[in-house]
Amino acid sequence: MSQAEAIESRRNRMRIVPWALLGVAGVVVATGVLPVDKAAELASTTGPVLIFVVAMTVVAELASTAGVFTVIAEQLAAWGRGRVMLLWIFVLIMVTLITAFMSLDTTAVLVTPIIVLLARHIGLSPLPFALATVWLANTASLFLPVSNLTNLLAADTFGSTPFAFVRALWVPALISVLITIGMLTVLHRGSLSGRYELVERTRIPDRPLLAVGIIVIALMLPLLVSGLPVSIVACGAALILVAAFAVRNRNALGFGLVPWRTIVFAGSLFVLVETVEAHGLTSALATASGSGEDVWSLLRLAALGALGANAVNNLPAFLAMSTVAETPMRMGALLVGVNLAPLVSPWASLATLLWHQRLERLGVEISWLRFAVLGLVLVVLIVPTTVLALRLS
Repeated sequence: MSQAEAIESRRNRMRIVPWALLGVAGVVVATGVLPVDKAAELASTTGPVLIFVVAMTVVAELASTAGVFTVIAEQLAAWGRGRVMLLWIFVLIMVTLITAFMSLDTTAVLVTPIIVLLARHIGLSPLPFALATVWLANTASLFLPVSNLTNLLAADTFGSTPFAFVRALWVPALISVLITIGMLTVLHRGSLSGRYELVERTRIPDRPLLAVGIIVIALMLPLLVSGLPVSIVACGAALILVAAFAVRNRNALGFGLVPWRTIVFAGSLFVLVETVEAHGLTSALATASGSGEDVWSLLRLAALGALGANAVNNLPAFLAMSTVAETPMRMGALLVGVNLAPLVSPWASLATLLWHQRLERLGVEISWLRFAVLGLVLVVLIVPTTVLALRLS
């Protein structure tokens, strides 16, 4: 079997996994193993998240087709003035700001195609930029309540306003980003010192469609932090783009715009973890995580959150463990684990799943073994350091 055939065989096996999980989740719900009230509560919590992911993916697909990401990528290349290191700095700042103010899932969906097109446009490998995108999508998601759904669910523990959340977590959030940027730059230092040639701008065939795409993205991003439900904002943006494409480029519309496998996989995981939680997982977690606010107790809680996120997914891990994080300090430690540590397994966060889906669409191959090893190193560095910063801040 050739290498290409082996890769395709592995992909086919992986494509079966979400549907197998869906079957198990369906049996769990149909037989009542997951009580109806628990299933309804789970749907009310995670339903808007999955709707947001679908809508944002549709927005990303259509905006990409319209040429929005090509234009942004080429503008970034122009700002870099032919210097790779300057361009690298611009990319890191952009990814961090979009994650902090718009959410890690927005970064995974909208920034990934920009980064890949940018690297290809100037003749660089997209892999360092792609790794920076997914790492910072996770590790920069501790700044604001909107940065991560787990933050929104935890925000009331810190106080009634977003400022209380920021006051409690800005130090570990900043340190996590600095550590991530430092490790990324050290890893790729050999390829960041050169220069690149600016090439001619890509011709966009449908300028009116491009204009609609730019306007929709420009209006959507501030609305995502306006206080409106993010799922409604994303759905509105998706509907406008679908309407525009129905008029100007109907061939681009289809069921393939929706990330079916990602949604099925995530939804099924949520159901299965909620089922385990409904049958006594919380008491076991309470015993394992302890109850104190000393550094050791906070490290235990963060480590359990990190393990849970990489074992199943950060959202169900958070939902299962939130009852044992009853104080702001302990909730902060839990967020460190579930927000910053989903860097080892492909399914550890929805952002990582969406990031990989975008890379597949763009024809970029990654090594999951390398991803896991590098991610584990970063997790070992970042989790204890940010927990210590949380305790001392």
